[in-house]
Amino acid sequence: MFTPKYPTPDTAPTAPTPVSAPTADAPATTTPAPAPTPSAPTSNRPVVQLTPGSTLALVGGGTAVVLVIGAVLVSLLLAVAITGVSVAVCAVVLRSLVNNTHKGR
Repeated sequence: MFTPKYPTPDTAPTAPTPVSAPTADAPATTTPAPAPTPSAPTSNRPVVQLTPGSTLALVGGGTAVVLVIGAVLVSLLLAVAITGVSVAVCAVVLRSLVNNTHKGR
């Protein structure tokens, strides 16, 4: 499982070098064969292809996530606001009770 998997070596045939017979009036020259151009390596990873249906599903899923997160954040904000208002009302009621007890003396 942890041993590396090496790709198989390329089995493409190499280009044969042209053999030319030297003539009497021309010196014998040999031209080296051009080096084979390296080909782009192929990847074994799967390619993600987006179809119109999958794109629509991604957009719909993203919209749903944004709406759910928005609803949660708005609910938390409302909970904080309601708690603040209720604490303020309690403070006003307690203050009026304390003031009424001091006026009676």
